[in-house]
Amino acid sequence: MADFAIASEVLTRANQLAEKKLYEFLPLSLNGLPVAMSNGLKLPVDLPLAYAPKLDGLFILADDITIEVNLDEFLKSISGLHTDKLPIAGIGCGSYWMARAGLLNGFRATIHWQEISRFTEEFHEVIVSSNLYEIDRSRMSCAGGAATLDFMLSLVGSLHGHEFTARLSEMFSIERVRPGNERQRIPLATRIGGSQPKLTEAVSLMEANIEEPLTTDDIAYYVGVSRRQLERLFKQYLSTVPSKYYLELRLSRARQLLQQTSKSIVQIGLACGFSSGPHFSSTYRNHFGITPREERAQRTQVVVEPR
Repeated sequence: MADFAIASEVLTRANQLAEKKLYEFLPLSLNGLPVAMSNGLKLPVDLPLAYAPKLDGLFILADDITIEVNLDEFLKSISGLHTDKLPIAGIGCGSYWMARAGLLNGFRATIHWQEISRFTEEFHEVIVSSNLYEIDRSRMSCAGGAATLDFMLSLVGSLHGHEFTARLSEMFSIERVRPGNERQRIPLATRIGGSQPKLTEAVSLMEANIEEPLTTDDIAYYVGVSRRQLERLFKQYLSTVPSKYYLELRLSRARQLLQQTSKSIVQIGLACGFSSGPHFSSTYRNHFGITPREERAQRTQVVVEPR
């Protein structure tokens, strides 16, 4: 429901902003019957997919890959839409059904992080990423949730320009449209499995202590392991050492603040555990290749063009 509401609302607000009908959307279902949404409401649709008129684009929305779908009927309905040229986007788990229909072979695609492993294992012809969204020629995919807003604003921006999208973003009270190549935040327990609670606890401590960083010895003490054991866990499951992982967490937080807030560079450095502005700037440049000041200068939205 959230993905449908966000996607359709972006198009509606774009029409309002332009003071003319730029976009029109037509709700469809496989059989023409109302669709039971995730919140229990039933969404009425206009037509079965097989009876859709000529479309400029098709968006497939799903939040569950285990639902029973008549795949033969789906494939038959899709085949009548001249899919070789039609832009098709999957939102949430919609890309899973695109892959089932063979529409993503040889394309980059993403899906909600909960399904990335299965998606990768099941579809070897798809180039799977964990990014927020992917735009690869006529095939698009989005992880869903809040990423749906970034994705839709990016699409509108590719057609109507930065200034229009900036004004549209203001209508949704957001300051920055995240680029598609920004990764989904996948919970650590999901990435490494639930068998390493000490490692998960250590990372949680780091995330909760950005402004005043703990030492590696402190973290080891609080989670109840030796420093050597902690370093071994980080090396085995995250291919790094605790101090480097911690530093990257703090720098990532700093980058987010630079891009999304108007705090001064010195304030951001202090908020992320750096003792001085010069120390923050040099560390940031060594990691990202640009200074915080240059990062702030690039704060203006970058519109993602279809590849």
